[in-house]
Amino acid sequence: MLDLIKKLSLLCGTSGREQPIRDAILTEIDGHCIWHIDALGNLIAFKKGRQTPKHTIMFDAHMDEVGVIVTYIEDDGLLRFGKVGGIDTKVLLGRQIQFEQGAVGVVGVKPVHLLKGDEKTQIPDGDSLYIDIGASTKDEAAGLVRIGETGVFCSDFVAFGDHKIKGKALDDRVGCAILVDLIRSELSYDAYFSFSVQEEIGLRGAAASAYGIDPDYAIVLETTTAADIIDVPDHKKVCRLGNGAAVSFMDGATLYSKELFDAAFRVAGERGIRIQPKTVIAGGNNAGSIHKTRAGIKTVTINTPCRYLHSPSCVCDTRDIGSVRQLAEALLCEFAR
Repeated sequence: MLDLIKKLSLLCGTSGREQPIRDAILTEIDGHCIWHIDALGNLIAFKKGRQTPKHTIMFDAHMDEVGVIVTYIEDDGLLRFGKVGGIDTKVLLGRQIQFEQGAVGVVGVKPVHLLKGDEKTQIPDGDSLYIDIGASTKDEAAGLVRIGETGVFCSDFVAFGDHKIKGKALDDRVGCAILVDLIRSELSYDAYFSFSVQEEIGLRGAAASAYGIDPDYAIVLETTTAADIIDVPDHKKVCRLGNGAAVSFMDGATLYSKELFDAAFRVAGERGIRIQPKTVIAGGNNAGSIHKTRAGIKTVTINTPCRYLHSPSCVCDTRDIGSVRQLAEALLCEFAR
């Protein structure tokens, strides 16, 4: 799946602007399933398996990524902007931004030799930042970028070190690539697949997907923070690269079924799949909206550990991606019965 992850990672697709990602996924799954696009832009697919399951199963991964949106153009051609999704302000400083229509800019900050007093140690306020696209006037800038246009981090995709990959938007293009791979394979049971929109701004698309599919079980494929880095105590590392799929028992949006959490570890043990718990209660994902849909849906989240989440340089381990892929298919068989 590495080539597909790279392809999806390099595309631009902030929340509400997921069409390039959706189009790329469609080229991969068309002919392997039945699909449609709903009113919000979710791509919903149905894959016929060898057997009809006792229970309806839905997989979900979100297509969107964090980014910026242009809110105002100054007279000197500099752009004011807002964040789309959760981006730490310090991650933006000096970063290169790629806009939808092709313009490229740099997030500007006051030069270090002009900083005074507390400015030298404080992170700039987000409202003080701007994007420089090389324009000299408001009219020139408006010819390159429109108010309301979104942009994403510029970043290359690199395989490096011991089974590691680096790129932007691995949250959640990794999950999307795994779903594509499942659809292109021969499944034991029928399954629905939701490539959802607008996760980064409130778990919105998945709520509509789940309502339309009305499954008995949902399996969310996500990435989650791996804080296995210097000076982070063990109980705060969340999960570790190379230790396998990270399964959530609770996060900021969902308290997961103990039955399903235990089932994930039992099935992984039976099949020799590397697995670990996500050990910090933080964050959230589409499970938060899916499990509350209609009369309630039994939901589990399988995460790919990822360092430096929501930055231009997300880092994952390809062995963990393989573990998530294996566990997803194993849980399809478990829940189908």
